[in-house]
Amino acid sequence: MKIATGFLVAVGVAALAGGVGAQPPAFKRTVIQQSKLSIPGRESVTALVEFQPGAPVGWHTHPGEEVGYILEGTFDVEQEGKPLVTLSAGQTFFIPAGTVHNATNKTQKVAKVLANYIVESGKPLATPATKK
Repeated sequence: MKIATGFLVAVGVAALAGGVGAQPPAFKRTVIQQSKLSIPGRESVTALVEFQPGAPVGWHTHPGEEVGYILEGTFDVEQEGKPLVTLSAGQTFFIPAGTVHNATNKTQKVAKVLANYIVESGKPLATPATKK
């Protein structure tokens, strides 16, 4: 019993210690609106997307279109089968449904995008993918 209790205390202390100096997540998506559309089975999702300096999103897809407006910072946007595009604050981008893509913050401060998704209802907003 003492060994089990000691082990649980050690695990708890290690977990707390790991959280003390923890870095913020490299990528954060905050949904600010989600509404069903007049098109059956579709919905609109609007989100504020924030990237830490140098942070990539990682290759992924969406079950619908993504339309974005860069609020702050500079991003490299990669879409499978297309050349890399560098976009800055004030510019927009469009990612077709199901397209494997990635974006990376190229600035030294938190960068932000206002993203709108027109997606299939009930599916995850993003799914990890590998570049082909």
